[in-house]
Formats: sequence, structure tokens, C-alpha cells
Amino acid sequence: MSIVKKRLSPEESRSAALHAAREILIETGPAAVTLKAVAARIDRTHANLLHHFGSAAGLQKALAAYLAETVCTTIGRKMAESPPGERNVREIVDLAFDAFNSGGAGALATWMAATGNEDALDPIVEAIHRLIDGMAPDAHEKRLMHEDTLALVLMALGDAQMGGPMAEALDLPRDTSRVLACELITGRIARFWAEQNAR
Repeated sequence: MSIVKKRLSPEESRSAALHAAREILIETGPAAVTLKAVAARIDRTHANLLHHFGSAAGLQKALAAYLAETVCTTIGRKMAESPPGERNVREIVDLAFDAFNSGGAGALATWMAATGNEDALDPIVEAIHRLIDGMAPDAHEKRLMHEDTLALVLMALGDAQMGGPMAEALDLPRDTSRVLACELITGRIARFWAEQNAR
């Protein structure tokens, strides 16, 4: 008796593929995120995934967008829970660092760039822009958030690639990069609000 595959809508099929791609990324690394591997994981055909993503590069770019959107949604929710002066900066820093490290976004972005996918960071940047543009109505505050985000993403990306060996070589605690990111952002936020109150 043959087993009939459950029919999925295009949205369900794409979502299942991205979820499977994320699992493969975390388990095995970015080189393993192929159309064939994802198709096997969700019991779909290679042609089915080719229809949704066009190529392995298209799948990887969609995965980068999925990862970025997921973490930005979580960060946005955390930021909305408290006023700007009372936000838990370490919690936000940890979410960003975890996304690039254990979440696989750092390895994926580096792999995509190294294999010629030059717009590898575009989905991440676009998701961050949407987050900031929705939260910072004031142009000055928006610029501050863009600058903080630049520093945070670069620190998180670098930490994902070489934070462990660097901290060990310098005889520093493993979370030193996170602590420094918190200090940088907290100090900049404090200066921003001091300037606002002085006006």
C-alpha cells in the first residue's frame, strides 16, 4: 500500500522547507543546506523546492531572511514591552548574538558571501530596517538605532566566527564580546537621553 503525501499549500510547503533548512543549518552547517537535503527532510521533491526557491542560493537567501525576520520579531516584541530608558539591553544583545552563533545566521551569511552570493546580508539588513523604522519615529533616534545595530551585528557576526578562540587566546571570559556590546549600547542610549533632556 502506497502512502499518499499530505498536500500542502504553497505557503505551508515553503514554511516547512525553511524550518527544515534551519534545522540542517544548525545540525550540519551552511554547506549542507541544499535543495536535495531539504527536500529529503520534508519528503518533497527537488522540483517542488526548485519551484519555491529557484536554486540553492535562492533557498539560502530565503533562509537568511527567515532567520532575520524571526529574531527581529522577537527583539521588536522585547523592545515594545518596556520604554526606551528601561529596556534590558543584555537581553537584546543575547538575542542578536544567539541568532548569529547558535542560530546559524553568522555561518550562513559568511558561507553565502564566500560562495559568491554578494547580497547575502540583504535579507538581514532589510529585516532590521523594518524593525527600526517601525519603532523610531524621530530621525535622530532612528540614526542612533542604525548605528547601534551596525555595531551589534558586526560584533555578533565576528563573535560567531572567532569569538571563542579570541577570548581563549586573550584569557578572557567567553561572553566578553556580549558585555562590551552592552556597555557600548547602554552608554550611547544614556548619552542620547541626556541630550534629549538638555534640549
